[in-house]
Amino acid sequence: MKGRADDYLILDEATGTYHEDPEQAVRDDVEKHYWLHVGRTIVKDWRLYLMLLPTILVFLFWRYMPMYELLGAFKVSDMVKPVSDQLYAGFSYFRTLLTGSGSLTTEFWRAMRNTFLLSFYGLLFGFPMPILLALFFNEVRSNIARSVYQVLTYLPKFMSTVVMTSLVTMLVKQSITTLNTQPGIVSQALQALGLISADAANAGLLNNPNFFRAIYQISGIWETAGYDSIVFFAAIIAISPTSYEAAQIDGAGKWAQMRYVVLPSILSTIVIMLITRIGSMLSIGYEKVLLLYNSNTYVTADVVSTFAQRYGLAGSDKGIASAAEMMNNIVGMLLVIGANTIARKASNVSLY
Repeated sequence: MKGRADDYLILDEATGTYHEDPEQAVRDDVEKHYWLHVGRTIVKDWRLYLMLLPTILVFLFWRYMPMYELLGAFKVSDMVKPVSDQLYAGFSYFRTLLTGSGSLTTEFWRAMRNTFLLSFYGLLFGFPMPILLALFFNEVRSNIARSVYQVLTYLPKFMSTVVMTSLVTMLVKQSITTLNTQPGIVSQALQALGLISADAANAGLLNNPNFFRAIYQISGIWETAGYDSIVFFAAIIAISPTSYEAAQIDGAGKWAQMRYVVLPSILSTIVIMLITRIGSMLSIGYEKVLLLYNSNTYVTADVVSTFAQRYGLAGSDKGIASAAEMMNNIVGMLLVIGANTIARKASNVSLY
């Protein structure tokens, strides 16, 4: 449709001539020289972009390039040929996992159930702990004492997964191969309190499927709660002191200040962190589970990641492993979208 001069030009009624709007001229110039401005910005701040380069490379090599291997979920498994040369298998792996009648389907649904339960318990018990720690740090008046407490809670995060799981194993003393081994200090304490029997303590708690989820969650809180509290503590210390002063004038005590000043002020941070936590809800890494579980605890410990590792790396069915991981990731993506939509409608706070 042919445009008119009145649509993009301004009429000067005194002279009867048209001229371009100055603001529109600036916008046109910016659009015309957009990439020139981008190039100049990169050249000007080249040091910042140079520091960003390692992160870009990490995401490129460990996040985006491995996506190509997801084609293996739709190709006939072949340990010799590359994915591009394998024959197309359609959705046969997905049908096998979802609607099959063999032990493979049973193991997959068991792994999905365990993945969801471990993630749900981690969200239920693990997510509030960093918030409580941040509130506790905020009430410690001595800077030296607070620094000591924070360092002590941060340290487990900087231990490798192997070291952390070895400490957990020593505390509960898994005696699957060693004879006449005394129970660990945690097992002895639980036995003294009457919470577990002597047989369970001597057999090793990590050999009992009834205790695996509790051990996994408690060790996870111990490992990550302190480090995750950094974000919430940073949000708390950013609160204006005038808010506390106004609450004190109104007669609010410590608990009232925490309820009506601190928590509402960090609510947006809590919502954002909750959405990201829900997004990674089903992304349970296989390292920790692989180091803690054994054949005795498959019923409660086997998750999708270890299921895929067992069939993809240890076994020879890479198609089944790829299909299992893809379905797990699709469910995680849907959880992010759902959580973000609910948060946006309920509190006007969202990731996008």
